[in-house]
Amino acid sequence: MELFLYLIVQIFRHIFSLGFLLYFLFAVAVVALMYIRLEKTKRQLYGVAGKAYGGIVQDVLKATALGFGGGVLGSILMVLGGVSVNNIGISYLWFVALVLFLVNPRYLCFSYAGGLLSISYLLTGFPRIEVPQLMGLVAILHLVESLLILASGHLGALPVYARQGDKTVGGFNLQRFWPIPLVVMYVIPVASLQSFGNSVIPMPDWWPLIRSPLEAESDVLYSLVPVVAALGYGDLALTDTPEGKSRWSAERLAVYSLLLLLLSILASHWSWLAWAAALFGPLGHEYLIIRGQQKELVGKPLYHAPERGVMILDVYPGSPAARMGLASGDVLFSINEEPVNTKWDVARLLSLGTPYLSVDYLRGGKLWRTQGRCPTDGQLGIIPVPETGDRSQVQFNSRGPLARLWDRVMRKKA
Repeated sequence: MELFLYLIVQIFRHIFSLGFLLYFLFAVAVVALMYIRLEKTKRQLYGVAGKAYGGIVQDVLKATALGFGGGVLGSILMVLGGVSVNNIGISYLWFVALVLFLVNPRYLCFSYAGGLLSISYLLTGFPRIEVPQLMGLVAILHLVESLLILASGHLGALPVYARQGDKTVGGFNLQRFWPIPLVVMYVIPVASLQSFGNSVIPMPDWWPLIRSPLEAESDVLYSLVPVVAALGYGDLALTDTPEGKSRWSAERLAVYSLLLLLLSILASHWSWLAWAAALFGPLGHEYLIIRGQQKELVGKPLYHAPERGVMILDVYPGSPAARMGLASGDVLFSINEEPVNTKWDVARLLSLGTPYLSVDYLRGGKLWRTQGRCPTDGQLGIIPVPETGDRSQVQFNSRGPLARLWDRVMRKKA
């Protein structure tokens, strides 16, 4: 317990240093721009005003608070695990991740870049890295990400139309971003000890969990160094609610992370297991992605046009529909006792200009009735599920600039 409290104090001391806070605020600003972009996308898709800046600020503050907590947890796990940044090829890691992003945006993930670097080292000896340390870093970052997804992956879900087989169905595009303050280990020679002052930390005999060849050097000590990172989550929910899909993803990502962390620890004791960690990192992550896509492409869609009525995909906050208590998944049966079966039926009845609305709708297998004022602009404030003729707005996989350039070159040669 004394060690744990000591680590907490040291981690907070580094995080709240003035120089580091400036870098962290820059990461917060980048995350804020991403949330502004999401609101602009919603406005472009549906032609309605998105959240006011106050709402966006709340989203950014939530993401920052959660990211801060995740960063503290990740820092503790990295220190206890003994993950240091000296011999993990951090510059190579970022470079490979960027190249993979240019091929396909979803490959912007350290599990792919870290796996490729590890396999390259095991085959050729280049670049010189410690595979258990690198894959341990990947595992801890993904474990933190899984907790953040579980806590807030469903927030701000964007309603979209997507193609499933031969039909267009409704769903939600899940996009979240978190700025992460991390405090990681750094190896220093004893000769440089004075320049680090009190930042050198004493550790117990059982430490570290992930062994390093550097431990054999008697003139090496460890220090703490703060770094800024960011985590992102993107997914598509067609067969489940945003809450259910984010929970499904978080649980499986957590299992993957714990297995990869266990392999990293074992590989630091038995070098032949480095191959298992290096291969499981990218292949295990790719399995999660493919499994998640299959779930959405093959499973029964949750938001689709019913045989009777009009299903609501989403409701705008503060709209007449929201004030009447309507919500995503409700099926409108009638308005003022007139049956509705298409979005055009809804628009026609709203255009009649009656002062009040009486809406019958189905929720949870039961028929309910709600009442409210008829909107003067004829807009109830709902996004219905797609109907015949509606087009898909999103796709599961988007190709990066390098892949598109390669396609153009191949088409010219053909």
